[in-house]
Amino acid sequence: MPPRKDPSVTGEIYHIINRGVASMPIFVNGRHYNRFLEAMLYYQHAAPPLRYSYFSRLPQSAKVEKLSQLKQTKNYLVEIICYCLMPNHFHLLLKQVSDNGISEFIRKFSESYAHYFNTKNKRIGPLFQGRFKSVRVETEEQLLHVSRYIHLNPYSAGIVKSITELKKYPHSSLPEYLGSAENNLCQKDLVLSYFKGNSGYEDFVSGQADYQRELARIKNLLLEEPEAG
Repeated sequence: MPPRKDPSVTGEIYHIINRGVASMPIFVNGRHYNRFLEAMLYYQHAAPPLRYSYFSRLPQSAKVEKLSQLKQTKNYLVEIICYCLMPNHFHLLLKQVSDNGISEFIRKFSESYAHYFNTKNKRIGPLFQGRFKSVRVETEEQLLHVSRYIHLNPYSAGIVKSITELKKYPHSSLPEYLGSAENNLCQKDLVLSYFKGNSGYEDFVSGQADYQRELARIKNLLLEEPEAG
């Protein structure tokens, strides 16, 4: 991946989006989602000792030991604030903590996952649609709204049919934000500090759900309208 023309600023937060080539699915089954997430979490570290493809083959005890060693170094490219993985694209909310950290992070885990996906599906060629899109988050209000937008994506797109299903969507950090996930993978304090606990954030997200879904529906209708003759 060539250097970006607009390098991200260390210490700042960015909304990152990328999708499959021609909007093709980049996740076909649960194993794909898990592999993507694991590679993403592994490569947030600045200096992992092995490529993830080698790390993934280690015995579980060796994996735990190496991850523990990495965490002790506290040497990160980015902090992951929240995420949502959709069938043909992904959203990340990231804070860059090392110079050029976001570009390095996305290059490493994208290449790792694309190699895995292509091998499993007997395909060749790029998996992702060119450069990722990056939008800088400049205000506290924007931070909160972007986190909500990311977490509402499965509901807005109709992948889940209800808020109850959304709260259990397994490929998003929303369950973690609501305190119902087994693992703590994200740096949630920056967002949750504005609310009275998990329930306050839950109300913030669900209160906008139908409005965001309607906006998505209208957008799709406009894109599908034929051009005037």
